[in-house]
Amino acid sequence: MDRFREMETFLAVVEAGSFVAAAEKLRISKSVASRIVQDLELRLGGRLLNRTTRRLSLTDIGQAYYQRCKHILEEVSVAEGAVGKDRETVVGVLKVSAPLTFGTLHLAQHWGEFLKRHPLLELDITLLDRRVDLVGEGYDLAIRIAPQQDDSSLVSRKLASSRMVMCAAPEYLEKFGTPQTLDEISQHDFIGYSYMPTGDLWKFKSRTAADGIKTRPRLRVNNGDTCRAAALQGLGIIVQPSFIVEADLVAGKLIEILPEWHAEERGIYAVYPTRQHLSGKVRALVDYLADKFKDASWNN
Repeated sequence: MDRFREMETFLAVVEAGSFVAAAEKLRISKSVASRIVQDLELRLGGRLLNRTTRRLSLTDIGQAYYQRCKHILEEVSVAEGAVGKDRETVVGVLKVSAPLTFGTLHLAQHWGEFLKRHPLLELDITLLDRRVDLVGEGYDLAIRIAPQQDDSSLVSRKLASSRMVMCAAPEYLEKFGTPQTLDEISQHDFIGYSYMPTGDLWKFKSRTAADGIKTRPRLRVNNGDTCRAAALQGLGIIVQPSFIVEADLVAGKLIEILPEWHAEERGIYAVYPTRQHLSGKVRALVDYLADKFKDASWNN
């Protein structure tokens, strides 16, 4: 017999004053309630209740057992309430992983306001371009940038999207010429991104066609902002998200190449281990970032 059920039934009988009333409260039959208490007495080796045709009363042993059971069940209720409260309250430490460049350019400016909104929260932010193991490394949430979220073991919410822009510095284009067709791209110096799933092969689409080009990286690096910096120095062509290069395009420091051709856009995703019993702190951050990014100029 489940000891928790035994204690719960015993307390219900004592507080209701009868097996009938206790059975109604617990939504079981009177005979089941009576049997549970009898089995409890047999297991404990002592009588807990004095029974007469008119009333029930606690024995001395029963009185002591009642007080202890009541305390135990109250503690269980407090513990469960605390868990339920945590699901709604933004409290504790929130451990987050995000890509380095995106975290610096588009997350750092929001942490202050978020923490001011939630004074009981602590943030533990790790910025790196490597894809972390959320469960294995103990993260509550990660921001990931990819064409689509493909990890079926995680829950994801798309916060925004960013188009991929092929561009280069005016200095480079003046020296080597601006490509007029997609085929010409393969003849140019390229700055490659190490975490690109297709390696040095870039796939592009236009309104009427799709094609892929094999690039020739003069430099390969695992960080998008470093790719941008190299392009600004005139080292070659890059394909990077608009959230990295938008300001440079507006300022004329980078020039978009073949704008009619588009690489697959990247989604900005919040990913976390489970939707069930989602904690208040994770829900609060996901909702907050979704609201902040909805009007971002780079959000397609």
